[in-house]
Amino acid sequence: MSETKADALDYAIVKLYTDEPNTSVVEAARRLGVARPTVQARLNRMHESGVIRKFEPTLDASAFGYPVTAICHVEIDQDLGHTTAYAWLQQIPEILDMYTTSGDSDIVVRIVARSNADLQRVFDTMMRTKVVKRTRSSVVLTTHFQNRTLPLLAIATAAPVVEPVETRRPGR
Repeated sequence: MSETKADALDYAIVKLYTDEPNTSVVEAARRLGVARPTVQARLNRMHESGVIRKFEPTLDASAFGYPVTAICHVEIDQDLGHTTAYAWLQQIPEILDMYTTSGDSDIVVRIVARSNADLQRVFDTMMRTKVVKRTRSSVVLTTHFQNRTLPLLAIATAAPVVEPVETRRPGR
C-alpha cells in the first residue's frame, strides 16, 4: 500500500473547496479554524504531491448545446495499434474521456452530442478510419455522479471527517 499523502485537515480543505470552489484561502482558514498560511501550504503540498491534480472549471456540455451523452466501447485493429487509435479519436472534440480497457473492448470513450442524429455523426466519424473496427454504445439517461474521489480521500486519510465550523451541528 502506498503512503497516504493527506490527513484529516487536508480532507477538510478539499471537501470545502469541492463544495464551494470559489472560497478564498482566508475564508477557508476562518471556517476551518486554522491559519491562512496553513491552508495555503496544505493546498500547495497537495498540488505538488499529486493529491490535487489541477484546479479547473467543471463544464456541463449540456449547458452549451451537447445534451446527449453516450458511453462507447471501441474495438480496434490490433495490427494498427492503440497509438493510431488514440491519435484518431483524440481529434474528435465530442469525445470527452478515453480509457484503454481489458475485456471485450480495447477502448472506452465518453461522448457528447447535440442530438441522437448528431451522435450518429460522431460514430460515423469514429468509423472513418480503419483502426476502429467496431463500436458498441449506450446512451446515458441520467448521470448520478461523476469523478467521485472525495470518499476515497476520506478513507485514505483514516481520520474523522472534519466539517467547516459553520456547518457543525450543536453538540458535535
